Amino acid sequence: MSLTRRTAAELGAMIASGEVSAVEVTQAHLDRIAEVDDKVHAFLHVATESALAQARDVDARRAAGEELGPLAGVPVAHKDIFTTADMPTTCGSKILEGWQPPYDATVTARLRAAGLVILGKTNLDEFAMGSSTDNSAFGPSHNPWDLTRVPGGSSGGSSAAVAAFEAPLSTGTDTGGSIRQPAAVTGIVGMKPTYGGSSRYGLVAFASSLDTPGPFARNVLDAALLHEAFSGHDPLDSTSIDQPVPPVVEAARQADVSGMRIGVVKEFSGEGYQPGVLARFQEACDLLESLGAKVVEVSCPSFTYALPAYYLIAPSEASSNLARFDAMRYGLRVGDDGTRSAEEVMALTRAAGFGPEVKRRIMLGTYALSSGYYDAYYGQAQKVRTLITRDFEAAYEQVDVLISPTTPTTAFRIGERADDPMAMYLADLCTIPSNLTGNAAISVPCGLADEDDLPVGLQIMAPVLGDDRCYRVGAAVEAALQSRWGAPLLDKAPAL
Repeated sequence: MSLTRRTAAELGAMIASGEVSAVEVTQAHLDRIAEVDDKVHAFLHVATESALAQARDVDARRAAGEELGPLAGVPVAHKDIFTTADMPTTCGSKILEGWQPPYDATVTARLRAAGLVILGKTNLDEFAMGSSTDNSAFGPSHNPWDLTRVPGGSSGGSSAAVAAFEAPLSTGTDTGGSIRQPAAVTGIVGMKPTYGGSSRYGLVAFASSLDTPGPFARNVLDAALLHEAFSGHDPLDSTSIDQPVPPVVEAARQADVSGMRIGVVKEFSGEGYQPGVLARFQEACDLLESLGAKVVEVSCPSFTYALPAYYLIAPSEASSNLARFDAMRYGLRVGDDGTRSAEEVMALTRAAGFGPEVKRRIMLGTYALSSGYYDAYYGQAQKVRTLITRDFEAAYEQVDVLISPTTPTTAFRIGERADDPMAMYLADLCTIPSNLTGNAAISVPCGLADEDDLPVGLQIMAPVLGDDRCYRVGAAVEAALQSRWGAPLLDKAPAL
């Protein structure tokens, strides 16, 4: 089997045993990137020399007898929204094109400390605003299942890289579903940890009360290993939870749902959902019952208001966070010829540097926060957020986890929703509630839709710091489905 088809856990074990070197594994993935990324466009920057240097360092440390972690020498693709001191961080925006940060994000630093090899930086919707990667200033990424379709967003480059076997692991950020939705439409695993369980330090902020770093992988165990590698308390992040990382790897290995109570969210079905998505979801429910779980319907009525609440809260925080891109300190500067005021230079720079979706959200957020409208819009949205939290709390008194489809539809065509923001926003219908409340949620593949033979995701939601429950249920579903299919779902994807 090709090295690029191996799981991260297998690669880590092979490197540790000396069966292969970290350099060989890294070179195999760099060769794969060179072979297919002109079609997929998962990467904005490929760090060939840096990656090989990191791999050589891992091999040298292991040869010297140093004890290294389970992912040492394993390649990872890194979303281009985390700062990296040795390569550009653009956030998919012209306003930061070519910008070289002076420091590493905590997630970046922890990846390096764990011995993972950073292959480069992946494409994304500009400043993580989108559900398709259409909004990248550097062009869209493509879904390896069908190159005419989106790989999801905003972390579409990261999901595409893993699904195209360009990397066994990747990082993403989830603000309204930007890990789970791309994972679902590309047939891989994507996890949104509990908010505060993974550090936001060095993550270029979109919506600070929502942004959550998390892992992508081709199976549940690999996702858990990466989750564990970069998570944990960080004193540099004021919202970081000072608690141990939940036992996610142990839960992924356990893969047992017998005796668990699993709630189906009543509000996440019906109109707007693709029949093939609902069919695969119902099969997953039946499968969980066959594995010994008790599946019951749970109503969370406030979830119907999550989408409008999110699209007031997130743009409001974005309008504040993106005010720092003012042409005065770093990044793009337009019109500074000595004849214009600072305000004129700032306006020209922001007009040229930000794309349409970023401008739209800045304007929405500024309006919602403006005098006379704050209480009517932003204040009301925060009250809805509280109601959603209460719905989750009531549900978790009855069940251990909640489940739903990850997305209402399979991957749509590139550009199909570019001129219809509302249709684009509906891609995150099922994922947004978990961001508003900060609890954990994962997406795992549950089959292909009948209409188009494209992947469908099962979303599993757990309480705050219940991340291990997501992995436990996800691993059980994965094992049972792969046994039924005879191979991982990605093996059914067309060759690139």
